[in-house]
Amino acid sequence: MINIKSTRYLHCFFVAAMLSACAGNGIPISSNTKYPIEVLYDSQPLERPYSEIGIVEIGSEDTLTERQTQDKRMMFRGNDAKTKELLTAKLVMKAQKIGADAIINVKYKYYTSVNKEGYMLSGLAVRYRGE
Repeated sequence: MINIKSTRYLHCFFVAAMLSACAGNGIPISSNTKYPIEVLYDSQPLERPYSEIGIVEIGSEDTLTERQTQDKRMMFRGNDAKTKELLTAKLVMKAQKIGADAIINVKYKYYTSVNKEGYMLSGLAVRYRGE
């Protein structure tokens, strides 16, 4: 026999999980990928002294495909985790070109409208002090 109370809890958990996946970043930026320089996301602190070099960012905006506009659930929009890792690697290369030892406060923003979608990946390139 199915317990209705536990079914409600499972339903609430499922809905909460789906909402959190759709809100903000949705799919995580990285799954512990190792990059040639340190990459610290939004709230991760850098535990060593540093000097700021500057903001590095990459972004793109594209027209939605027919498949993306026909699916009302928006299942075919956005970047998957593997694509986000590739985008982070591009951000790392951009930071390395300006002499960064790390990128801090890395943020991923995705947006969509009726006929367009886009993303912005940015962070603060820094150089360690005293090394």
